[in-house]
Amino acid sequence: MFATLSDRLADTFKNLRGKGRLSEADIDATAREIRIALLEADVALPVVKEFVGAVKERARSEEVSQALNPAQQIVKIVNEELVAILGGETRRLRYAKTGPTVIMLAGLQGAGKTTLAAKLALWLKEQGKTPMLVACDLQRPNAVKQLQVNGERVGVPVFAPEPGNAQGVEHGGDPVGVARASLEEAKRKLHDVVIVDTAGRLGVDAELMQQASDIRDAVRPDEVLFVVDAMIGQDAVSTAQAFLDGVGYDGVVLTKLDGDARGGAALSIASITGKPVMFASNGEKMTDFDLFHPDRMASRILDMGDVMTLIEQAEKAFDQEQAMKAAAKLSGQGGEFTLDDFLEQMQQVRKLGSMSKIMGMLPGMGQFREQLENFDEREIDRIQAIIQSMTPAERANPKIIDGSRRARIAKGSGRQVSDVNNLVDRFFEARKMMMQMARGGGIPGMPGMPGMPGMGGPKRGKTKPQPKKGKGAKRSGNPAKAAQQAAAEKEKAAAAPANPFGSPAGEDVDYEAAAAALDLPKDFSKFLK
Repeated sequence: MFATLSDRLADTFKNLRGKGRLSEADIDATAREIRIALLEADVALPVVKEFVGAVKERARSEEVSQALNPAQQIVKIVNEELVAILGGETRRLRYAKTGPTVIMLAGLQGAGKTTLAAKLALWLKEQGKTPMLVACDLQRPNAVKQLQVNGERVGVPVFAPEPGNAQGVEHGGDPVGVARASLEEAKRKLHDVVIVDTAGRLGVDAELMQQASDIRDAVRPDEVLFVVDAMIGQDAVSTAQAFLDGVGYDGVVLTKLDGDARGGAALSIASITGKPVMFASNGEKMTDFDLFHPDRMASRILDMGDVMTLIEQAEKAFDQEQAMKAAAKLSGQGGEFTLDDFLEQMQQVRKLGSMSKIMGMLPGMGQFREQLENFDEREIDRIQAIIQSMTPAERANPKIIDGSRRARIAKGSGRQVSDVNNLVDRFFEARKMMMQMARGGGIPGMPGMPGMPGMGGPKRGKTKPQPKKGKGAKRSGNPAKAAQQAAAEKEKAAAAPANPFGSPAGEDVDYEAAAAALDLPKDFSKFLK
């Protein structure tokens, strides 16, 4: 969503590289580029003015670190100001001290409230809560049915005593009565969180706004969340302000953050309404939902990645026991790492979501955005098909896969023989590299790394004993002990067998003098040189 803004800011920072200090002209030019980038991203004008003014003021001050170059100083300032306008700190849900916690959702029609209600319920369920969904949207056709289907998908019960406007015919249901009855139902069935899904509005509708106020007064929610579509641009700000005045809310939930819109709503709502963005939905899956972290979102915008979110998702998706077994095999302690292990690890990575989304969370991947967008997610399915077309023996020992076996595997997986060859070759290379790293040998090809052959690092283990110089062992500095050593050497020399070459045992021979004393032919001496 923030691709355009990220690219414009990256180009702005590139222009500052190589400068020893920031001049007034540099600051003005940078501020102008940032202003244009924010306006193009559909950020509200008051927010743009405040943001650019803060950046210029701080860039001119002496607060910047002398350890940073001008480009780094500007990036640091822009990052901190982005965090500020996004809300500063992560805002978490407040839970009721007694009785069920009531969360009410409000917003425009089409913002995705009903789907988001189920996502929020699943997220709370993963936090150890026992949520219940309440269908108070009796206006939109089949809204109640949609909530029931979504509730079944995430394994959360739905309280829906009224069928609602099921077939597009007006139904005189009472959403306020449903909301009031839901509290008794939650207490009776021991649910600790109640999520109330209200009717959406096509605009600032006075009648429906009053209905939302009546529901709020009936259930007295602990949190009122305003659900807004992040793709509607600056209109989201005026709608958010209207709901704040008419109903009031405690936090904002952004939906459709995975869209291709310019994303100005996310950068505007918190700053103008003063209400924090609490949650963000960035995909169609029920698991594509999480807390909104202003600092992490700012890092994504500036192409610094979001490694913390990636780690948290990996902790939830990965099987710890399988990961430990794979690590043991790579370190040589649990057998050999096989294609079955490789397939298991690949399937765990898939649980994190699309590969392009995972790679997009790494720092500096903005420059490869086009490649990531064009990444074929089906490539993983093709690899899986090739591995599963192998016999158990072939997966356990890929070295036995000869030409005929590769042809059979290719035919069974619907791929070419070259695809099977590439997979097997890459597997051996990857396994070798991972085993090297797991055993502490460092990354192959990096000079000076310990344990790498030919890299000049320190070697561990026994050193080869050096030969003794001179006629014998080193003499002691103690005169008495030195005399004893000399006597022992003399006795040893006397007891040693005679040298068959005529020299006394233990003595050095001057071979050049001996050769000169020999009576050899005149021209033979050249062979002794």
